Amino acid sequence: MQVLKFGGTSVASAENIGKVIAIVTSALAHGPVALVVSALGGTTDALIGAGRAAAAGDDTFRQTLRQLEARHLTAAESLLPDFGAQAEIQPWLTAQFTELALLADGIFALGELSPRTLDRLMSYGELLSSRLVAAAFQARGIAATWADSRQLIRTNSRFGTAQVEEEITQRQVASFQQESKASLWVAPGFIAADAAGHTTTLGRGGSDYTAAILAAALGAEKLEIWTDVSGMLTADPRLVRSARPIARISYEEAMELSHFGAKVLYAPTVQPVRRRGIPMWIKNTFAPADYGTLVEVAPPPSLGVVRGLSSIGHLALLNLEGSGMVGVPGFSARLFAALARARINVVLITQSSSEHSICVGVSEGDVPAAQEVVNEEFAAEIAAGRLEPLRPETGLAIVALVGDNMRNHPGISGRLFSALGHNGVNIRAIAQGASERNISTVIQADDVRKAINVLHEEFFEATYKQVNLFILGPGNVGGKLLGQLARQQPYLRDKLGLDLRVVAIANSRHCLVSDEGGLDLRTWPEDLDKAPRLSLEELTQLIISKNLRNSIFVDVTANPAAAGQYAPLLAKSVAVVACNKIAASGTYASYRQLKQLARDFNTKYLFETNVGAALPVIGTLGDLTRSGDVVRRMQAVLSGTLNFVFNNYDGSRPFAEVVRQAQEEGYTEPDPRLDLNGSDVARKILILAREAGQPLEMSDVANESFLPASCLDGDVAAFYEQLAVHEPHFRALFDAAAGQGKRLKFVAQYADGQAAVGLQQIAPGHDLYELRGKDNLVLFYTDRYPEQPLVVKGAGAGAEVTASGVFADIIRAARL
Repeated sequence: MQVLKFGGTSVASAENIGKVIAIVTSALAHGPVALVVSALGGTTDALIGAGRAAAAGDDTFRQTLRQLEARHLTAAESLLPDFGAQAEIQPWLTAQFTELALLADGIFALGELSPRTLDRLMSYGELLSSRLVAAAFQARGIAATWADSRQLIRTNSRFGTAQVEEEITQRQVASFQQESKASLWVAPGFIAADAAGHTTTLGRGGSDYTAAILAAALGAEKLEIWTDVSGMLTADPRLVRSARPIARISYEEAMELSHFGAKVLYAPTVQPVRRRGIPMWIKNTFAPADYGTLVEVAPPPSLGVVRGLSSIGHLALLNLEGSGMVGVPGFSARLFAALARARINVVLITQSSSEHSICVGVSEGDVPAAQEVVNEEFAAEIAAGRLEPLRPETGLAIVALVGDNMRNHPGISGRLFSALGHNGVNIRAIAQGASERNISTVIQADDVRKAINVLHEEFFEATYKQVNLFILGPGNVGGKLLGQLARQQPYLRDKLGLDLRVVAIANSRHCLVSDEGGLDLRTWPEDLDKAPRLSLEELTQLIISKNLRNSIFVDVTANPAAAGQYAPLLAKSVAVVACNKIAASGTYASYRQLKQLARDFNTKYLFETNVGAALPVIGTLGDLTRSGDVVRRMQAVLSGTLNFVFNNYDGSRPFAEVVRQAQEEGYTEPDPRLDLNGSDVARKILILAREAGQPLEMSDVANESFLPASCLDGDVAAFYEQLAVHEPHFRALFDAAAGQGKRLKFVAQYADGQAAVGLQQIAPGHDLYELRGKDNLVLFYTDRYPEQPLVVKGAGAGAEVTASGVFADIIRAARL
């Protein structure tokens, strides 16, 4: 005997029922079949809604019942083209809906819907669908016997979630099998009856349970659960787009996954067939050739450590704590007894070894009743101050790792905690059974999607790590960065296993946001122009509300307000990559706060391009200090703009013309004074001094400007006019240096806790003398490099180069 069960979507229409008939006909070639069907998709919910409406005095229930009747009669016409077959089933259907209408009228008149009446009301869905399916087989010449599950399955009288009485059920199924001798039974799922013959139900999803009960009672060779997905998956596909099918799984793993929310399988289903060792297939009605999932006693060893992930939402934690619990036996027993009296199911338990507190997980809907019964049970201890009143926490969920193989692999919990921690997912409670088959964590419900994706990536997707980028400032440097990202994506996936997705691009006028899969980096300029405006605060809230795993905020601006958004993002474990120098060169307290936030929330705050564009200046300095070296002195040319200007100014053409050339070639800010007044270089040496361990402020950096004061007044046009006016001043500076065979360099230096920037005459033979073009150079004098400094040299300006430095920081943050 084979038992096949088809769910509501599989019998939702005449077309779908045709697929069911084809699958069952094929199975009949291999032996007799007991077929269990659910109600037509959506029918049970409609019946519940009609019952509740009737009880509330809302007569719209009548319209609902008329619609259901019309739907079933239409299905009968489509399934039974023969008029004679229709004439047989249609009067029966009409009679059933007449009974149903009378039942609903009674509910309406009483204004009450008891659990017993609700069970009877819901039972019509499966009764109607099973008779329709049986008639469809008969109309095609396939002998089918309709079996009333209420005469097969005996339960107690706990309406809504009735418990099966197995011995009586076994006898009734065996008796029916002997009497019918049929090769095909069609039975309604979900419903049963108590000893008095009253209709009961087995709980939502109980049609699977019906099939398992029949399979166990019949000693079936297999049970097949046909649904609308191709078996159990490694995670909920609504949360994880890359969830993959599980080909084979043990009964125990299947029970764990179904208990923790795997929607394909109803949790109690596994138990009856597990006890009898009956293999269970989960198959797809709409893709019957797919392998599906085989649930069995001893599946072959899994190549992976974890078999699947699952979650339960709408959870609350109940915390009972107090010094009166320590060393006193019986507290836990009293807590569980109190919850049991209120019929509250406990889904998770954890207790500290100090015995000072105990924490249990329950459904959020049970919190009021739990508070009442527990506080009543411990009223004396609470009044005496030995216990605190029960403290509930709501808005939580459980995320569970499941797999038999976990017991043989140390470090699974560490990988779990590390992956969640790196993404800012706080774990409120942890539970693990002695079998080591399940590790459950309680987290905020808002973090479930991110947590499930992070863990799926960690344990199932060794190929790619998805990284989500939010880019602010797609101007000169930002535009080059986006181009580099577009060109380099295949390499990053293939060589580094990184899938970089740009989720948002924002400037001062627009913010372009991707819903799924990342933005198209080929069309972003046109798309951005059509996008709405978003303030910086709104952008920050967007990033936080999206709550995506492995998120990185990339600031390619010089906007002080943008730097003000780093702290709230870091506090949500969003990494920050900053080309913007404002934050790292702001107040020392702010600088320290951002560094501390990155440490506290296990994320990255990277700003390599703040000094030297793509040169590894800050990284090298960090390597020196982390390895125990002490930086005694630094000397550097840190402005590609100023180095370009002084390398190209020789008095043969005006200083203003050389500065204009630097601006036209993209080496300066839109306002060149920001480069030429030395403040940008001062910020850079300040950052290096802080990274070397000195708590300096911007006011501590001496800045000897070479620009006459009038050059700093007015707008950019006035600036160029004043440069021309003061050409003799600039020519004198050049001549003074050239007369001694020296060259002008704008130098930043740090020594003995002091920092300064200014124009210097550099003699031949000095490391800075031969520095050409827009290059930067940094000399590190340390305890390990006291005489011959460690030198970092290279291009220190240019959009393409700077963008590559930001890109490198993104890679560092992504590979955390």
